[in-house]
Amino acid sequence: MFSDIAKNLHSIKNTAIVICPPALYLEKLKKFSRKIALGGQDAFYEEKGAFTGEISLEMLYNIGARYVIVGHSERRTLGETDALINKKIKASLSAGLIPILCVGESVRDASHSYFNLVKTQLEECLNGIKKALISKIIIAYEPVWAISTTPDRKDATPDDSREMAIFIHKIISDKFGSEAAKVRIIYGGSVKEKDALDFLKDGGVNGLLSGRVSLDAQKFTEIVKICEALNK
Repeated sequence: MFSDIAKNLHSIKNTAIVICPPALYLEKLKKFSRKIALGGQDAFYEEKGAFTGEISLEMLYNIGARYVIVGHSERRTLGETDALINKKIKASLSAGLIPILCVGESVRDASHSYFNLVKTQLEECLNGIKKALISKIIIAYEPVWAISTTPDRKDATPDDSREMAIFIHKIISDKFGSEAAKVRIIYGGSVKEKDALDFLKDGGVNGLLSGRVSLDAQKFTEIVKICEALNK
């Protein structure tokens, strides 16, 4: 599948493409295309030590990864805390990797308390990050209630995305000042090739974090080409 994507996207010039496969495939996949950057789905924050089964950020970098997803909703479900994610972000930056920080609420309640949840995630995950480094972090808004694996999921709209993107910008601007304007925000709530254009045009984001649809080479290619058309 990766080879099909690489073949289909050889003409892409203005769109950054990052694929985050299981770690054991990274070294093999880096040989397919120079236009597609690679990232890890997760990593451990310690550089070395007795941590059987863990993959360090330095290991990811050495086998070709340049990005890493941190704080994905599935990892949070397994018990990953904001404090742990904060350690991973700091270690990612030290290792030369660009962290993709996932934040997002499980439900949208009538009292709008989900804003406080996302605010807490941002403040705790970015605690102690220097202003000069904030622009190196990508923030992925991932509404858990909209992702494909959530029972009784609901479709999110570009309005939902734009509302949260504006809020995220405010929180990081309050914390990091003018440097926050350089932070890229992407949307990651089960976006599909059918609604990718709407989220990119009206969702207030700089890109997309696709999930299940990225397992389909044709659909993923369609999304990238939509991004490319907007970037011309």
